[in-house]
Amino acid sequence: MGNSLLDQLKKSGLVDDKRVKQVKNEKYHQQKQQQGKKKTSEVAEATQLVQQSRAEQAERDRLFNQQRQEERVRKERVAQIKQLITTQRIEQHDGDVAYNFTEGGKVKRLYLSATLHKQVVAGQLAIVTFDGQYDLVPLATAQKIAERDVSYIIVLNQPTVANAQTPDDPYAAYPIPDDLLW
Repeated sequence: MGNSLLDQLKKSGLVDDKRVKQVKNEKYHQQKQQQGKKKTSEVAEATQLVQQSRAEQAERDRLFNQQRQEERVRKERVAQIKQLITTQRIEQHDGDVAYNFTEGGKVKRLYLSATLHKQVVAGQLAIVTFDGQYDLVPLATAQKIAERDVSYIIVLNQPTVANAQTPDDPYAAYPIPDDLLW
């Protein structure tokens, strides 16, 4: 077993040294090319994985930035609503007329003066809430608050036009008394 096939072919005279070197050289180059292809495919695969991970990271960053932007806009709206309520609220020193309204399925009661009660009923004032406190604000302010977030508006009656009667109203002859409270 000491003699390889190549040595045996040389001894028999079928192959000379020049031809042996040429075959070894070709075989060596083929192996190098195959290794290069493997390395190239590995490099291409690694590059593809890197690009894919970068794209995924960019998508995560974009979503995170979008969420941060939405949170910032929400906080700005809350700050604007707070400023509107604190600057435009009407001081409602405890009155003697109760105004009943619903919030979250529960009936709440707010004691107002007679003039404030009439203004709330007429739609000139609205009841808003912020930090668990109820405040009265003018209609224009309530509309600005509703543009930003309607959940802060508790009571916003539609402004009534005086003597606006429909011609075919069967109860037109029976006016509602002004002092009727529910």
